[in-house]
Formats: sequence, C-alpha cells, structure tokens
Amino acid sequence: MLRTVMVAALASTASLAQAQDAVFELDAETREIAQSLGQTALASDLAYEITESLTTEVGPRLAGTPQEARAREWAVETLERLDFENVRVEPFELDLWTRGRSVYEEVAITAPYPQPLYAISLGGAGATPEGGLEAEVVFFDSYDSLLASDASADALEGKLVFVNDRMVASRTGEGYGWANRKRRDAWVMAEDRGASGLLIRSVGTSTNRFAHTGMMSFPEGRHPEIPALAVSGPDADQIQRLHEMGETIRINMRTYAGWRGQAMSGNVIAEIEGSEAPDEIVIIGAHLDSWDTATGALDDGAGVGIVTAAAKLIADSGHRPRRTIRVVLFGAEEVGLVGARAYANARMEDGTIPNHIIGSESDFGAREVWRMGSNVGEHALPEIAAIHRELQSLGVVPGDNEGGGGPDMIPLQYMGVPMVRLEQNGEDYFEFHHTPNDTFDKIVPEEMAQNVAAWTMMVWLLADSETDFRPQAQQNAASE
Repeated sequence: MLRTVMVAALASTASLAQAQDAVFELDAETREIAQSLGQTALASDLAYEITESLTTEVGPRLAGTPQEARAREWAVETLERLDFENVRVEPFELDLWTRGRSVYEEVAITAPYPQPLYAISLGGAGATPEGGLEAEVVFFDSYDSLLASDASADALEGKLVFVNDRMVASRTGEGYGWANRKRRDAWVMAEDRGASGLLIRSVGTSTNRFAHTGMMSFPEGRHPEIPALAVSGPDADQIQRLHEMGETIRINMRTYAGWRGQAMSGNVIAEIEGSEAPDEIVIIGAHLDSWDTATGALDDGAGVGIVTAAAKLIADSGHRPRRTIRVVLFGAEEVGLVGARAYANARMEDGTIPNHIIGSESDFGAREVWRMGSNVGEHALPEIAAIHRELQSLGVVPGDNEGGGGPDMIPLQYMGVPMVRLEQNGEDYFEFHHTPNDTFDKIVPEEMAQNVAAWTMMVWLLADSETDFRPQAQQNAASE
C-alpha cells in the first residue's frame, strides 16, 4: 500500500495553479453556502474559546499521563456540549516516558568558566547516574560533522557530545526536518561510540533562553541508555564561543528521565453524520496531547480549536453536507504518532479505510493560512482548484499536489487516503515550538478566525462533493 501512495504522489505533479484553467465550476448555491460559512467563521470566536478552555482548564498534557487523560475527559465533555454525534474514545496502550522530578534538569559548565545552562531532556532520553555525571565536551559543528567523524576512534569514550547546527526560520517551516536530524538520531552515534551523554542546540529559531524538547527516534525499538538534552539557543552560543576560544569545556549534569512502563492514551472521535452518504468520511483532526513544559496552545491546542469550530459551524449552518465529517482529536502525537497509527490500524481491522474520502489536520499553530495544497488523483485537481478559488478572498494561494495532510494523517495517507492541507504561516512557529513559551497569549484572535473560515469553507465543499479523490488506479483496484 505504501508503494501505491508514493508512486501516486510522484506521478501527481500538476499544481493547483495549473488546474485553475480546467473546467470545474461549483454551482451557485454551493458557492453561496461556502461563502456564507466563511463570513460566519470570520465573526466567530468559538475556536479561540475552545483553545482557551483546553489550555487553561487542562494545561500541559504529556502522552500517557493523568493530564492527558484529563484532556480526553475535557474533549468528550466539550464535544457533547457542542452537540456532536457519536462522541467516543478509542483507547490504546503506549510506552510511557517522563522526564522525572523537574521540567528543567540541573546542567552547568564547570570549566573553564563555571555557569548554569538552560537545557531539557529530549523525549526518550535516559537519566544520568544517580549522583549525576561530569565530562569533557567534544564539539561538533553540525550533525553532518558527527556523521562524518571516525566511528572507530575512541575520541568520544566517556565524553559529552555536543552538536551545534542551527535551524533557519521560514514561512513553510521547511528547515525543521534538516535541523531535526540531530535530535532524532545523534544519540545512536554518541552512545555507540562510548559517549556518556548528548547535548544538542535546540531545534528551534528562538533567541530566548528556552530549550526546545521533542521526541527522538528509536531504531528497532532500542531506547537510549545515556542522557540526551537540548540546550537553549543562547546557551548553545556560549558553548560555541568557548569552543572557538580553544578552551576545554566540562559540563556537569543530573537528570531523571526514563521509561515508566505501559500506560493508556486514546483518540477522541466525534461526527456530523452525512445526509446522503453517511458512510463516506471526510476526516479532519488535530492532536490533543502536548509536551509537559507548557500548555501547548500552538502545538496543538489551536488545531483542536480550529477543526472543532469548523465542524460545529457547519453543523449549525442548517446545510448538512452529503458526507460525514469526522473530527479526530488524536492522542500521543508528540511521542511518535502513536494515536494516528492506532486509528489507522483500527480502520484497517474494521475495513473502513476505503470509506475515508479525504483527510486533513491542523497542526502548525494559529497564524494565517496562506496556501492550500493537496495529494489527490489528477482527475480531481480541477475540483480542488475550484475549492481553492473560494478561499482566495482569504489570501490563500494555490500549492502543489505532492504534499500530505499533516503528521497524524501520515498513516492514513500511506494506506491510500487522499489528502488536502491548509498551510499556515510558520515564520515564528519554531520560536515557541516544544518550549515553555507555547502559551495561549501567542494566539491572535483575528488570525485564528481566518483559519476557521478557510477550514469551514474547505471542509463543507469536500464533504458535500460527490468526487472520489483517489487516483484512478486506486479506484480501479478497489472496484475489482
């Protein structure tokens, strides 16, 4: 199935801009309803209120913890209060990791010039020995430098590896994947070469003294035995300056992170049943969990507010769409898309993957939506372009047909579900991402309202459509 999706994505190179000239016209009544929904959404503060409620009444909600369980209870109560249908929780198990006693660990330079550092354990990291550890730092200017270093040498034995490459801000956030390599994988090289621990420059663009956490990767289910921490940007600058002075740097640290056994999480699901084709599903989502360092307003409380409000505004419009709109608030996204995989596997087991007509997630903050992309069969691009034209008044430009629907949509996309994506302005997103600074005050109500307007119009038009958005080859295979 994965090969089918990847081939389809590579073959679908036509952009929405190229499809604008193709003939597909929405009828006048459909356009009028879509525009009316957009205007209603621009005047609504429902998404803002939902996000405020989640971040204030629940707060931080690390996957598998009692706080995340409280978030699920909050979500069920909220969705039922908003009169959604078929509200339910689909539970699943996961391996629980926590950082232990404190949000910020005890980390300090002891030589050449003693001073404290702001650093935080990465998700999945091990702890220091009970009394802490102190070691000399081996400085790598970049992940690529570590990758190219001599693996057979003993230069890292008993040392602390520090990896320094920086992330560059952009509207698309495209620098994140490149910079994030060190967070995902550097621990493996450090541990395999005998290092006593790993430090990385935070994967983020902030110049504030906040360290950015995030989950590491675990090849073949292996978990780190060494501590691994992100250092705030200004503190990483300090380490770099000392290195450039030719000084030998020693750092002392004490951390308490570790794996705590099995725990429960869950996906919260709610629906607006379709009027004519209730078995056909337009799935929209966001993730309910957050890191434990802040209230997760941008990542992803805003997404929860945006998709929930969009669906509610459609339900209250008096124009019930043909297809079912399913809102999924995924659990345990931050620790490896655990809820997304559980949802997709459950749909494989119950045989309803083909019922999922198209999907999308909001998980990139609450700045304005500026571009609409997709990953659908080329025959469907003229209709996608027609939907985009309705969003142009909101300042949304056309994207290409080679993207995805958001992180929690990845497992469904691998199983052949078409995707569409409303891309938000991410220029400052990684100043707050995975830091204690991801709080509700960062959300601008007018920008959030523009998000909801774009989502409400797009979801209504997709859910009221009769089009099968899958590539023709997949449609033919499904009918055989």
